[in-house]
Amino acid sequence: MPGNNQTVISEFLLLGLPIPPEHQHLFYALLLAMYLTTILGNLLIIVLIQLDSHLHTPMYLFLSNLSFSDLCFSSVTVPKFLQNMQSQVPSIPYAGCLTQLYFFFLFGDMESFLLVVMAYDRYVAICFPLHYTSIMNPKLCVWLVVLSWVLTTFHAMLHTLLMARLSFCEDNVIPHFFCDISALLELACSNTITNEVLMFIMGGLNIVIPFILITLSYARIVSSILKVPSTQGIHKVFSTCGSHLSVVSLFYGTVIGLYLCPSANNSTMKETVMALMYTVVTPMLNPFIYSLRNRDMKEALRRVLLNKRISL
Repeated sequence: MPGNNQTVISEFLLLGLPIPPEHQHLFYALLLAMYLTTILGNLLIIVLIQLDSHLHTPMYLFLSNLSFSDLCFSSVTVPKFLQNMQSQVPSIPYAGCLTQLYFFFLFGDMESFLLVVMAYDRYVAICFPLHYTSIMNPKLCVWLVVLSWVLTTFHAMLHTLLMARLSFCEDNVIPHFFCDISALLELACSNTITNEVLMFIMGGLNIVIPFILITLSYARIVSSILKVPSTQGIHKVFSTCGSHLSVVSLFYGTVIGLYLCPSANNSTMKETVMALMYTVVTPMLNPFIYSLRNRDMKEALRRVLLNKRISL
């Protein structure tokens, strides 16, 4: 069987979460509300940045791409999960599973790269304010965004093509709410060593290194602000950097724990809940943490609403 690269099964069954029947409707409503909040919050950010010329700066270029990535990342898994919760047979076609896997890696990696770019942008703005314009010039900003998209596209395609080479025989039940790569590798009845090695190596490059770079950037930011001790400076450190790092830790902590440091004690329920953290909760929190608490965004919303009222 290891030499057979033909897929026997045509679909997978997604078990989702082991939620008691009496709590199904409550959890469905909660998940739907979180998803709609994610969509509306990120769409609002994208529209505001496009409409307000004051926000056409490097930081908001990265923010608009992060919002688009968050919007798509959540949409890769949540709508299918909601559909399966209302279905008697929560299935997904084989081709649909690979497609979901591809876009999951694409937008998940994109979020990781953009968080690094945004941390670097804040580092330059706070630590080198006089040279910010010359360092973060339009050419560099566009190059960083394009490079992020190219690298994530390549990485997602590589994982998807390697997964497509595997054979799946009789067992097609995935104890998850989406086509998670770890769950698919456990179901494969052919040699998965190449996939596992690639997942570990690329995970280090796309997850661990970005997390370290973000941590170092914010450490330098904190150090720079604390060199001029003031109540306002300390408040800025804890309100801005603290909230940013909390979301970064939530995203990277769960991803690293699931894919790079798996524990034998992790139950299926625990792994599924951890996956919900970075696929549903983090994309929902990012608009509030990075943008909607921002004074410039509030002013942009006020200007857009005022102009709309005048035009009416």
